Amino acid sequence: MKTIVAFIRPTKEEAVREALHEVPGITGVSLSDVRGFGRGRSHVGAEDIVGVAPRVRVEVMVNDHLAEAVESAIATAAHTGHRGDGKIYVLPLASARRISTGQTGNEAV
Repeated sequence: MKTIVAFIRPTKEEAVREALHEVPGITGVSLSDVRGFGRGRSHVGAEDIVGVAPRVRVEVMVNDHLAEAVESAIATAAHTGHRGDGKIYVLPLASARRISTGQTGNEAV
């Protein structure tokens, strides 16, 4: 099982959401409004002026065989070709449990 976490531009949220609806086997997606900064932050003199940019955090938990398709769908839908398009992280998911049914592992995802 994998956890996919992506940080994307807010203007790309709808496109990413639609792209993920097209990936068969995805059972859910979490979207959060977040703020942060990356390498593009401004520097003035000895003091940093650190601005934060709004982003959308996308989290998807999937079985291993879907991870590449989800990563690709997010990358394609979020792409503008400009700096600040975002990042995608793919992490191992050690365990999962569906609270309502007690299912664990792949069935819970």
